[in-house]
Amino acid sequence: MTVLRKSDEPVDFSKIEQRSPSLARMLIDRVTSNPDDEAFRFPDGKGGWASVTWEQTVDRVRLIAGGLIALGIEPEDRVALASSTRYEWILADFGTMCAGGATTTVYPTTNAADVAFIVSNSGSRVVIAEDQEQVGKLAAHRSELPDVRKVVVIDGTGDGDWVIGLSELEDLGRKLLAEQHSVVLDRIHGIKPEHLATLIYTSGTTGKPKGVRLPHSAWTYTAAAVDSLGILHPDDLQYLWLPLSHVFGKVLLSVPIQIGFPTVVDGRVDKIVENLAVVRPTFMGAAPRIFEKAHARIEGMMEEEGGVKKKIFDWAIGVGLRTSKARQEGRSPSALDTVQYKIADKLVFSTIRERFGGRLRFFVSGSAPLDAEVAQWFDAVGIKVLEGYGLSETSAASFLNRPSAYRFGTVGWPFPGTDVEIAEDGEILIKGPGVMSGYHDRPDADAESFDADGWFHTGDIGSIDDEGFLRITDRKKDMFKTSQGKYVAPSAVAATFKGICPYAAEIVVHGEGKPYCVALVALDAEAIGEWAKKNGLEGLSFAEIARHEKTESLIAAYIDELNAQLNRWEQIKKFTILDRELSIEAGDLTPSMKLRRKVVVDRFADSISGLYG
Repeated sequence: MTVLRKSDEPVDFSKIEQRSPSLARMLIDRVTSNPDDEAFRFPDGKGGWASVTWEQTVDRVRLIAGGLIALGIEPEDRVALASSTRYEWILADFGTMCAGGATTTVYPTTNAADVAFIVSNSGSRVVIAEDQEQVGKLAAHRSELPDVRKVVVIDGTGDGDWVIGLSELEDLGRKLLAEQHSVVLDRIHGIKPEHLATLIYTSGTTGKPKGVRLPHSAWTYTAAAVDSLGILHPDDLQYLWLPLSHVFGKVLLSVPIQIGFPTVVDGRVDKIVENLAVVRPTFMGAAPRIFEKAHARIEGMMEEEGGVKKKIFDWAIGVGLRTSKARQEGRSPSALDTVQYKIADKLVFSTIRERFGGRLRFFVSGSAPLDAEVAQWFDAVGIKVLEGYGLSETSAASFLNRPSAYRFGTVGWPFPGTDVEIAEDGEILIKGPGVMSGYHDRPDADAESFDADGWFHTGDIGSIDDEGFLRITDRKKDMFKTSQGKYVAPSAVAATFKGICPYAAEIVVHGEGKPYCVALVALDAEAIGEWAKKNGLEGLSFAEIARHEKTESLIAAYIDELNAQLNRWEQIKKFTILDRELSIEAGDLTPSMKLRRKVVVDRFADSISGLYG
């Protein structure tokens, strides 16, 4: 069945119908309308912040675009971009699209062999690399990259041959523009909606990554669809730290071009909380782990305080949760709770909100399931966390809870213009302008992903309630059946556990064909380290803490709490604590912090076998 959002939702469909033909054209329209408005703010390298207008941004974008044209980039040619999230990433991406090219995104944590595969498979002609480390990865595989004409390094200098600096690229652009004034504008006006804008390689939880081809029309639609909802405005301020190589980060870079609000850019994850208090944004996108850690950190601090402060905090949270649940049920809080909430807000909640800058209207959560209890906790203290859903193949944003209409545990309603259908086996099917044009040079994968009616098969299992809210159960390939014939959704169990246990970074539930479920528990190094100091384990290594009987007892109590919320066949009968962190560097997690479930299960197969022994 095809389900649309509630018919009375206010949507300005003209935003979608009149959208720009390309991202590049949208950028030019923005600078024409608001040349002197702030566009981006970023670290100045001296402990402060630099700010640039839309006109200043486009001035540099034109030089980079001209430089790429001078290097021979033709319409829809790929330019690979291997860098962390920073202002120069944005300049390079915008410069590529204004040259008529398409950005191939490469995570800076990607190993050299996989970088070579992505650059080669995409047919990239130029690579823009953040620093010498990224250049080194390319140099090590230069013989496999005959199509790469030049490597442009952002932080560093050229080698007089294959590598040039970013300033040299801009000099090439300046020279070309002096000779051909309209060369960049001509390229922009020549871009059609169906032209390739971005080639994003899937994270690859199994096997080699596939290149997702996203045309300009996918990005302009998604940006216009967000604009049509009226939830963001030119006076908003975004804080953007997400990897811009990931589709979630990229869509959050497209929306401000459409609407015109400024964006603070800083990819340093360890600076998020500190920066929020300084820049005071009105919204931010993040992966669930950020909210889980913040929730656990605040709860842990109050546990440490103890005494009267802890009692007041617990009382306030209780009032907040009752108030939040009343809103969820569509009723007004009781008169007593209304009065008490004002007191709780003054004593507790306002202080918590100030830690996040004090101006947040909402967070947006994506990339993985968010535990409903964590979302409700934030709502209780006066901060909405709007969970959304999409894939690289659907330009990131297909569903989103609205600030005025949200249900915890769901990913909201579809965007205007996006249709959804639930197949007989529960798989979520999507059709709309945000869906990719296909996989790069993979007709076999296209045939697997699209049916005869043009529906894209997401690989996720879900259901839609009678109000149109979509609830994700799990990845189709991750769900398993026990020997008793009962299905288990491991991601749902994991989300619940991480909402309960502040010391767990991940939990891998296993039980395919087995009589009961077991789990591998990966600890959060920071949280468990602080706990260890307070419990007589100071000075022990991470592995020693993980193996200690005190730690096992700690986690066992949380497993018991988890089991109380699960069906009998879902309950964790045995578990083991991993003696190292799961990380992106080790290949346990994708760059967007998703669990590579099969990789982890294979690596710890002996531990799992032991739990059944």
